[in-house]
Amino acid sequence: MAEPIESQIERKFATTESNLEADVLAELQSIIHLHSIDVEELWYKWESYIMKMGSNEMKLNIETARNLKRNIQDELEADNRIKVHQLHQFSNNKRSGGNRNPRVMIDMLDGLVSNTSGDKGLTSRSKFEINSTVRVDLDKPSISLPPKISVDGGNQHEPIGVTSFQERANAGHIIQTLNEHLPKPEQPIAPFSEPRIKLTANSDIKKLSYKTMAMKCSEASEVLDDKIDEYMFMIQDYHKIEESQFGSAASQSTNEIIAIGRIATDTLDGRLNSNSLMLETSRRIGAGLRIPLKVDSLHSFQFFPGQIVALKGINTSGDSFVVSEILEPPLLPGAASTISSLRQHHQRLTGGSEKLNLDSKPIPLNIIIGAGPFTADENLNFDPLKALCIEASNSLADALILIGPFLDIDHPLIANGDFDLPADVSLDPDMVSMSSLFRYFITPSLSQLVALNPHISVILVPSVRDAVSKHVSWPQEPFQRKDLGLPKSVRIIGNPMVISLNEIAFGISSQDILTELRISEVVGKNPKDISLLARLPKYLIEQRSFFPVFPPIDRKSLPKTGTSSEISTGAMLDTGYLRLGDIINAKPDVIIVPSALTPFAKVVEGVLVINPGYLSRRKVSGTYTKIAIRSVLLDPNEDDSSVIAHNVFERARVDIFKI
Repeated sequence: MAEPIESQIERKFATTESNLEADVLAELQSIIHLHSIDVEELWYKWESYIMKMGSNEMKLNIETARNLKRNIQDELEADNRIKVHQLHQFSNNKRSGGNRNPRVMIDMLDGLVSNTSGDKGLTSRSKFEINSTVRVDLDKPSISLPPKISVDGGNQHEPIGVTSFQERANAGHIIQTLNEHLPKPEQPIAPFSEPRIKLTANSDIKKLSYKTMAMKCSEASEVLDDKIDEYMFMIQDYHKIEESQFGSAASQSTNEIIAIGRIATDTLDGRLNSNSLMLETSRRIGAGLRIPLKVDSLHSFQFFPGQIVALKGINTSGDSFVVSEILEPPLLPGAASTISSLRQHHQRLTGGSEKLNLDSKPIPLNIIIGAGPFTADENLNFDPLKALCIEASNSLADALILIGPFLDIDHPLIANGDFDLPADVSLDPDMVSMSSLFRYFITPSLSQLVALNPHISVILVPSVRDAVSKHVSWPQEPFQRKDLGLPKSVRIIGNPMVISLNEIAFGISSQDILTELRISEVVGKNPKDISLLARLPKYLIEQRSFFPVFPPIDRKSLPKTGTSSEISTGAMLDTGYLRLGDIINAKPDVIIVPSALTPFAKVVEGVLVINPGYLSRRKVSGTYTKIAIRSVLLDPNEDDSSVIAHNVFERARVDIFKI
């Protein structure tokens, strides 16, 4: 029996309001019926509206519900006006004959006519690579588009809601602070005489250089099976369970067993709901069979596709597995270091003096984090990136972590390759490559930063949306620095990657896993974690993976891009190498996962989880993050071989700023 629409709304919006008023519930139902959308889509529009208004504390009441309804209607009317304008202009061009712009006509038709069979499966990346050269007009004085040319090249109207970067509001405004009781760090009066950070890779970066687009089904299935089998051994050891208590959920039995498997769904669109839950077993445990799950007796549950779980229950009918309990997985230990290594890091922070003074309090490490896109949709000026580099220079930051995409394949101008370079660029129009564009757009800002702050550590993290990267799948190797002209102090790491800045372990992934989890998860009536932004990162820690969702979400369900198709590049997973995205040995002190969701910094299971947001949100400026991490307080009488936990979440102040 289908769940009533009122119950679905109450359950979905319980994360923001425990009890919806009757008039609010009626207003939300009106939106659903008026626009023929489901509750999931309504929830997504509500979150988008919150981000648009820039208020993380917005409450759902009758006023905000009506404003949401008005906003949805305004967006729909704007889309209709654009389509009518396109049709009108196309018909005028057709009648006039004369000086028609074939490019404009093709772009308009591309937005109105569905893809033919010949274009099926051709992504924006492949379209761009087929036309490998960029049309460059050296007579143009600026790279910015004229104000009345739209970002997708097809609509001759002024973009709606576009604000120039120089006219942005609330620049430098702090939107969230974690550990506000810790004072703001003092700014050095001069650059440090030597680097205060020692960078160490905790992951094997060479393993990321695998051959892409060569996946074998047998290898991929073995990887998926191995994760289930390893999870069983982990649960057995943690809960002290006899091996005889485990069994296959797909096998009919009158005895209660513990079943291990991967959450899946039986719906055609891949959406998960409480009635479509299935458990996929491994070939070793259950011959790879799938069995429907009945979770009505559970007080609460939180599932998503790809989640590996241990379920206690019974299958008496042979048709379904009735779940009575979900067994909690063990968590990895927190990161720790010896007293000896911590003293070395303390000495580095105090300037490397030969006499170690543990009583001195060095200036906290100042780390700045920014995530791409780094420029707005209507131009390729990269003003947000320039502003961030200036901030890193002025504040004498110890490290700047920049997370791709840098040259975004989902940027409308890069996707269609139809843009102009300034007249002072001495590039042959027929020889322009992605490397030369990177060298022109990105490298100068980094070179200037390193010149002004010589001992800063600059770390670049690639993205599957990076046009400059030839490695198109995730996990992803670092893009080649050859021909990019980067300073020697700039390091390029893999995606994902666990690195150590001194003793502090940072886990970084440019994949927007939080949005994938938000769209795909299904939550019971009484979730253990009410807060969405605390629940989603916990999945990464429990599943010990930077991307636990499998299969990834349909690209059409992801946030729209500014390209003509409006479809995002997506996850681009290489299943055979998913284990390179695992979190092993210990939990990182800090996990950085940029996402389209509201920027936040939270402590989850002893891990400092940060979503810095995007530096540019298509048509508006975005956010970046500063972390000030104080040195560990050491006891001079402590033995050098002693090991102590890092507990970075207790000594780090995190501020999220508007750029």
